[in-house]
Amino acid sequence: MKKEYDFSKGKRGTVVPLTGKTRITIYLDEAIVQHFKAQSEKTGKGYQTLINEALHSHLGQAEHPLTPDLIRQIVREELSAHQ
Repeated sequence: MKKEYDFSKGKRGTVVPLTGKTRITIYLDEAIVQHFKAQSEKTGKGYQTLINEALHSHLGQAEHPLTPDLIRQIVREELSAHQ
């Protein structure tokens, strides 16, 4: 470890820019937060990520996991479009 570090070219803010995300302050019921924190412990995902996924799901924008059946369906559709 160095005795001294040069931060003269350092920038304030997050290390990784969050494109497509907006930081907000929101007040939620304690029971809601505790539920998602408990889910976070079980799944290993952050509770804020789980809340975001729940909101996407509510809006009908949930991501569908790629399953072998879904991949087959996509390949069939793409092949039929090019024939």
